[in-house]
Amino acid sequence: MKPKPAPPAQSPDPRPRPPHQPALEDCCLGGCSPCIFDLYEDAMERYRIKLAEWQLRHPGPRAHD
Repeated sequence: MKPKPAPPAQSPDPRPRPPHQPALEDCCLGGCSPCIFDLYEDAMERYRIKLAEWQLRHPGPRAHD
């Protein structure tokens, strides 16, 4: 029997993943501060920064972001 090939190694610097976008019905419409959508926008801003930093470390052809 042949030994099983090793699983692919995880990248030590994986591409950042975008945050999960809340659905409209996730909002309670209670005027919360911060609202779930405010938290999402904050997470998106952090994601954009991390993605730009990652792209600087990994130059090359870019897929549609």
